[in-house]
Amino acid sequence: MSGRPFLQIPGPTNVPDRVLRAMDRPVIDHRSPEFGAMVKALLPDVAKVFKSETGKVVLYPSSGTGAWEASLVNTLAPGDRVLSFNNGHFSTLFAEAARNLGIEVDEVPLRWGQGVPAELVEEKLRADQGGSAAYKAVLVVHNETSTGVTSNVVAVRQALDTTGHDALLIVDTVSSLASMDFRMDEWRVDVTLTGSQKGLMLPPGMALLCVGPKAIAASQSGGSRRSFWDWNRIIADNATGFFPYTPATLLLFGLREAVTMLLEEGLDDVFERHERLAVDAWGLKNLCENPAEVSNSLTAVVTPDGIDSGDVMKIAREQYDLALGVGLGRVRGKIFRIGHLGALNELEVLGTLGGVEMALAQAGVKIELGAGVAAAQRSFVAGRQAVATPVAATSR
Repeated sequence: MSGRPFLQIPGPTNVPDRVLRAMDRPVIDHRSPEFGAMVKALLPDVAKVFKSETGKVVLYPSSGTGAWEASLVNTLAPGDRVLSFNNGHFSTLFAEAARNLGIEVDEVPLRWGQGVPAELVEEKLRADQGGSAAYKAVLVVHNETSTGVTSNVVAVRQALDTTGHDALLIVDTVSSLASMDFRMDEWRVDVTLTGSQKGLMLPPGMALLCVGPKAIAASQSGGSRRSFWDWNRIIADNATGFFPYTPATLLLFGLREAVTMLLEEGLDDVFERHERLAVDAWGLKNLCENPAEVSNSLTAVVTPDGIDSGDVMKIAREQYDLALGVGLGRVRGKIFRIGHLGALNELEVLGTLGGVEMALAQAGVKIELGAGVAAAQRSFVAGRQAVATPVAATSR
């Protein structure tokens, strides 16, 4: 097809030209002074994206799945108990990863479309018996990529504080970091993990963690047997700008440029942009039940009864070169997901909405063509006018 393809899945996201150019260079010696200086300057700036001054940034050549494993094996041992909440495909897999490592998981079933209820967190923590069998960690997915639901991490931390529970708070921010407000230090998160391919605007291939002092202490006194995933070795080598393994060199140059772009725009402005571009336009059902928990980085659209969401996606892909996110797990065939995160602006969202409308109409959904696009246009104009700075009048 002519024209550019529209990649509007909830990650990997589109890689900006600036980041592509930063990676389009010869590979350099990862033990050279040039590389070491770049890494030493980069890591504190990455910590700013996590909004942390006390945490240590740890990078692995891996996907977000590797970040799950790193967060678990460094802080927990086989037989330790953790509390998790099943409210989507990725929270399910996070709990499964823990079980595969010999960790005992108390997995609370929730509706897919529901956020993690703080009152239920508090109830489970109060009921915990304490002693050596007490929960060692609480696992939370901040923004569930399979359902488009954002859970309130602040409220989870308050539940820990209210009950006086000493469990670590481990938070997956794969589809929220650098797209939605997240404050590691202020919210007192012990381990934050993410991947490179979403809000950080990079290709897949890098797992990023920010590790707080309590989690580092836990890893130094316990955890599981580990080698490659041992973040203490990485933190020690990073102090001189190097790694105990061969790093993803070109991805690091891309990360340097991506973080520069985020800090140039300003993180608060990045978050405001994502909030402004998150438009629910058609009157179709959003899988997220609570409007206060609707994600700013993706939307999970429920297709009407009798319409297979796979048919909508097939039409979008084959006829308009528009890639949408598939429904995962128990919502396969029932929803499609629109990613609106990373390097994105109003015109790209309008193009996406127009393509989705055409695909919906061709799949048999009763929809007024142009209605969603017009609604988004009105929202975008109002949003731009709200943030515009008036120009002061001058006289001569």
